Amino acid sequence: MLNPVELTTKVEEVMERVNFSGVVLLQQAGKTLLNMKRGYANRSEELANQVDTRFGIASGCKIFTAVSICQLIEAGKLSADSKLTDVLDVEFPLWDKGITIQQLLTYTSGIPDYFDEEVMEDFSELWKDRPVYSMRRLSDFLPMFQHLPMKSAPGERFHYNNAGFIVLGLIVEQHSGLSFTDYVEEHIFKRCGMKESGYFVTDQLPRNTALGYIDHEDGSWNTNMFSIPVKGGSDGGAYVTAPDMIRFWDALLGHQLLNVEMTQQLLTPHAHQEDEEYYGQGIWIDRKGEVIFKFHVMGFDPGVSFMSSVYPDYDLQLVVLSNQESGPYPITIAIEEALA
Repeated sequence: MLNPVELTTKVEEVMERVNFSGVVLLQQAGKTLLNMKRGYANRSEELANQVDTRFGIASGCKIFTAVSICQLIEAGKLSADSKLTDVLDVEFPLWDKGITIQQLLTYTSGIPDYFDEEVMEDFSELWKDRPVYSMRRLSDFLPMFQHLPMKSAPGERFHYNNAGFIVLGLIVEQHSGLSFTDYVEEHIFKRCGMKESGYFVTDQLPRNTALGYIDHEDGSWNTNMFSIPVKGGSDGGAYVTAPDMIRFWDALLGHQLLNVEMTQQLLTPHAHQEDEEYYGQGIWIDRKGEVIFKFHVMGFDPGVSFMSSVYPDYDLQLVVLSNQESGPYPITIAIEEALA
């Protein structure tokens, strides 16, 4: 067992050093080792972050999209090898006709992205010519990439891609008859008991939800309200609490969301990123030699940073949520150093 007292001291030092704002929750074999909070959910009102404060998790919720697709595969409505052209009634005139669901799930489809991290850095730049308040449905993103040419051939290489997960969300909508966010809330959040989580609208946030803050070098700041789409979807933008994220991991690894075989598919390293980092379906996988060290998800947006990891050999689950642009990474590293 890790020593909670030593761990608390270590994490407090990191929090202080990086001026962390958010929540850290660490559990081992169902027992809470760390449950820490720091900073303000609302700076103007000086409302402190609480252990059950809701935080945006940006791309960290791509795992919910992958689980949704896998549920539809399990139900026999699709297969991993289904061609995009056979499962979605949307025209992509310049795209390869051989793109499969599996390639979309593993970032190997080769399709273009609306926010290409290989050539762009600032996500908020996207919304200078396109008002964020108009981005409410998945179909609102289509004009940003629908008519762009392929970036590479399907299956040729790994390339992190938001548009691919928008497409996967559209497939969920077409085959479930529900809006994507309604599907996730009904078939994932409800099943996991994630009662505090949801896809909230930025100008209608429920109580106990942290505002995201963008800090500037001169000490000033602003919220991220005009820097992210007004409502999240299949490529990012859900809000969760730390305890709800643990509930998600428990349900996923306990086969309450998918059967054993589909869960195994989700957690299998399908694509190689770099060093010992791999990608499953909607989830990052770190290996040390032949052994899986951790499964993890992460998300970064203006005013949002999030990392959550499961360490199977240690029976450990970690959630780090922040309403600033950085912080979870050094805290995660500090805890991993304690494991070593």
